[in-house]
Amino acid sequence: MSAKEEILSRITSALGDAPTPEPIPREYRTTSDMPLAELIELLVDRLEDYKAHVDVVDSAQLSATIADRLKDATSFVVPHGIDETWLADATPDGDARRRTDAPGAVLGIPELDSTDAVLTSSAVSIAESGTIVLDGTPDQGRRAISLVPDHHVCVVPASTIVRLLPEALPRMDITRPLTWISGPSATSDIELERVEGVHGPRRLDVIIVKGL
Repeated sequence: MSAKEEILSRITSALGDAPTPEPIPREYRTTSDMPLAELIELLVDRLEDYKAHVDVVDSAQLSATIADRLKDATSFVVPHGIDETWLADATPDGDARRRTDAPGAVLGIPELDSTDAVLTSSAVSIAESGTIVLDGTPDQGRRAISLVPDHHVCVVPASTIVRLLPEALPRMDITRPLTWISGPSATSDIELERVEGVHGPRRLDVIIVKGL
């Protein structure tokens, strides 16, 4: 008998006369019928409470809004699958500020650390908790690109907003590397002094896009 088998055998023996556990009641809400306009309003309220900056725009305004949010960046990174139309105003004539992170040509930590900002899309957003989830798909990229630069510009298609966590989970592939974002990176010490940017971007700009 291997060590693993011996350990499992002992656990099985120890639990042999354990009482059958009582069923766990699951009476929490799993669905919501909140209209989209109210979902957006709730998500904006939560994100702003976390000190994120939020724009709510139509799809026709997206490129100009991205350009405005990135205008002060001396360099920014985008995942290889980003929608190029989003960058029409941000990178005119092949703006040299842009760096693309792609399979086979990934940016190293020193390169990311010297990059001012990152632009990504998002997979799903939970209005009630003010949480945006990235899942590493081509328009969101590797976790590193959204964690190392100091400024994150995140596009949230309005169609991906739900009210509750149980509504969000079926939309996710839990085998993917999920990044859950609730405002800019922040932590507090025992004196409750807030410090931003320790575990991720110090600034978070969210662009919620109606019609997307």
